[in-house]
Amino acid sequence: MAREKIYTRAGDDGTTGLFYGGRVGKDSALPRAYGAVDEAQAILGLARAEAGKGSELDDMLVHIMRDLWVLMAELATLPENRHKLTAGKSLVTSEMVIKLEHMIDSLDEKFTPPTEFVVPGENKVAALLDVGRTVVRRAERHSLAAAPAPSQACPYLNRLSDLLWTLARWQEGKSLAVKSID
Repeated sequence: MAREKIYTRAGDDGTTGLFYGGRVGKDSALPRAYGAVDEAQAILGLARAEAGKGSELDDMLVHIMRDLWVLMAELATLPENRHKLTAGKSLVTSEMVIKLEHMIDSLDEKFTPPTEFVVPGENKVAALLDVGRTVVRRAERHSLAAAPAPSQACPYLNRLSDLLWTLARWQEGKSLAVKSID
């Protein structure tokens, strides 16, 4: 039995297929937005690999990365087909945004926030989270055109960038605590 090939050649003309049908230019608003989210997910994968399997951060990042699949599905759907999406499976919900807020609030209790501008790079995990945060901010800017209100895509990405900033500071605090014990 022949395996299906990974390449289709359908995009050789500069277009890409969308969820629930339709094709758009690869440089149009939808692929630009979900492409930035895909990039953020890959960077979070690097942070996850560096944090170590089974760590508290690993668990949080896996949850976030699964949410990003939902977000990319929504962003990869033409506006006229978004009624076909399923809340929480292929459509971002306000509950998903609220869950990020709860994660931020919970983390805020675990460290003292910085009182000055942060110089990224205290440790590799925090630095990767900061890179992820900046890519999420770009995805948010691209999503303004790709998924205007009432979509929850932009609020989700806005909250996610806040969460990634918080996660990076938390990881820096953990690093500093270890250094002070040594």
